[in-house]
Amino acid sequence: MRFNIIHTARIFGMSAIFTLLFATICFSESFDSKTAKVDTLRLFLIGNSFSQNATRYLPQLATEGGHPLKIGRAELGGCSLQRHWEIAEAAEKNPDDPKGKAYGGKSLRQLLSAGTWDVVTIQQNSMNSGDVTTYSPYAKKLFDLIRSIQPKAKIVMHQTWAYRSDAKQFTQTADKQFATSAKEMWEKSRSAYHTVSKDLGIPLIPVGDAFWKINSDPATTYKPDVNFDFKEPQSPNLPDQTYSLHAGYRYDNSQKLAFDANHANEAGCFLGGLVWYSFLFKESPVKLKFRPEKVSEEFDVILKKTAQEVTSKKR
Repeated sequence: MRFNIIHTARIFGMSAIFTLLFATICFSESFDSKTAKVDTLRLFLIGNSFSQNATRYLPQLATEGGHPLKIGRAELGGCSLQRHWEIAEAAEKNPDDPKGKAYGGKSLRQLLSAGTWDVVTIQQNSMNSGDVTTYSPYAKKLFDLIRSIQPKAKIVMHQTWAYRSDAKQFTQTADKQFATSAKEMWEKSRSAYHTVSKDLGIPLIPVGDAFWKINSDPATTYKPDVNFDFKEPQSPNLPDQTYSLHAGYRYDNSQKLAFDANHANEAGCFLGGLVWYSFLFKESPVKLKFRPEKVSEEFDVILKKTAQEVTSKKR
């Protein structure tokens, strides 16, 4: 490089030295910025099938966005805050108690102690999400346990979503009382999540708000198919479920029409992942190109815009 600079200077004069040095510095800075190591975000989830749904596509989104991500999980189907705490409490009292090792033979303390976690999330199970009394004292106890094990971790609450409008039953709102509609389920669960997160002083990942924004918009709300023959369904024919974010109708292994108004389908899982991406990395997901195969290009645009809107309000 020294020979080239001197040689250039002899031919073109001293100004060439400064030009060449400036270009070299700019190239070096550009190269360094593009190759600089990005720290891995270590995310730990304490939840159930809803946290699995919401983060199903998060790894793909994080990869595209250039964000290395490691996910740890303590998830059990339908698991409430109370059950998570009771499992943790059993292990705290007796590390050898099998009841405390419900997560693949490990306790919550063992999983949380495996290295350093940057973000740890908690959530209520959906059937209890609308009853704020079911969060106490378990959310606080889990919060304190997490903080004692991972003092530097950011603890976050994942706001789950309301069931589809044609669900047979909605969330509990009080003892032996249940919401009468998807709208009431969203309202009650949203209120409960906000109350508890405020009490704990932790932020919310607003997946439930994103679902409701889609479900309450006349242009994208799910409309039950009134023309489908539910009495004598013929496989593989299914009712029209355009814009549904929930699993809905499908045929099981015995070719009987099955129904799930609670869990997310691919579009719902994708929306959840977009919200998590935007919340965790403080970036708009609109720029991302990834799209699950079963999500249309039209719906893809709507879902990404919705995720951006609900998370931008939280920043």
